[in-house]
Amino acid sequence: MAVARTRCVALVGVTGRLVEIEADIGSGVAGLHLIGMLDTALSEARDRVRSALVNSRYAWPDARITVSLFPASLPKRGSLFDLAIAMALLAAAGFVPAARVAEPFFLGELGLDGSVRPVRGVLPAVLAAVAAGARTVVVPARNAAEAGLVPGVTVIPATTLGALVSGLRSGEPPGGVLDGAGDPGHRAARPLPSGCPGEAVPGHDLGDSAAGGAEDGPDLGDVAGQPVARRALEVCAAGGHNLWMLGPPGTGKTMLAERLPTLLPALEWDQALEVTAIHSVAGVLPRDRPLLVRPPFVAPHHTATVASVIGGGSGMIRPGAVSLAHRGVLFLKFSG
Repeated sequence: MAVARTRCVALVGVTGRLVEIEADIGSGVAGLHLIGMLDTALSEARDRVRSALVNSRYAWPDARITVSLFPASLPKRGSLFDLAIAMALLAAAGFVPAARVAEPFFLGELGLDGSVRPVRGVLPAVLAAVAAGARTVVVPARNAAEAGLVPGVTVIPATTLGALVSGLRSGEPPGGVLDGAGDPGHRAARPLPSGCPGEAVPGHDLGDSAAGGAEDGPDLGDVAGQPVARRALEVCAAGGHNLWMLGPPGTGKTMLAERLPTLLPALEWDQALEVTAIHSVAGVLPRDRPLLVRPPFVAPHHTATVASVIGGGSGMIRPGAVSLAHRGVLFLKFSG
């Protein structure tokens, strides 16, 4: 038995860092040992990976297994590494050719039954993988449309660990592949929006988290009267200005603010990727809209904490309302 390697991505905020995963099966006391500055969720991967392999009908090696995540000095958090750890281990045990797992990036969480579950932050992770020279990434099937937005990479959607290993053995990826940047002519786990790099993609909005100008969303045409306020919104949108609305409750301040994004142009391709990456890391990306192309609208409650507004966290950093409103509208209410 030899050492097998594969690759994954560690998220630091909304930025991805390349992580190389090595698995060694050797003599010694039987057990799985994970090293490389891991958090609790990642340390528990040993139990998820073991159950996933056994329930996928692969024999667990009765030997000392060491899995190293390099660079060792980089903190690694979350369950994003489960699939990569399993593939490196399977390659080291000889269940899959080591050469076929060395170059691709594997992203995803494993269920105890061997299913590949979706994770947050797939878009920024794939962007970082492509920047590191990746040509192929394997992601959960429910994240395939999101990953397929990145140009220049082949996306393989994975549903179960067993199907993925069988596909790697035979050279036929399970579930088809997705190439390019959101081209609906390619196969994917879920349909992608139309459009190509460098142009806006019309007809999509952010659902409940934004007023994006969709037909079923808030629109300034719904407002009756309010000529002065409407004029103020138009000036604000045209010049990118801040707007202060003062008045008693019930005068329409929130109603007008929710319709401000309808006056803003659709996001360009690069801008849409920025906004989508932030929402992906925060875990609020709508399942049926892999690409956010309308300016977001975020209105935190007036009792929101500082951390929820500006972001942060003691473990994994999560974007706050300010970041979620990037290239869109942040509506702050003050009471008193």
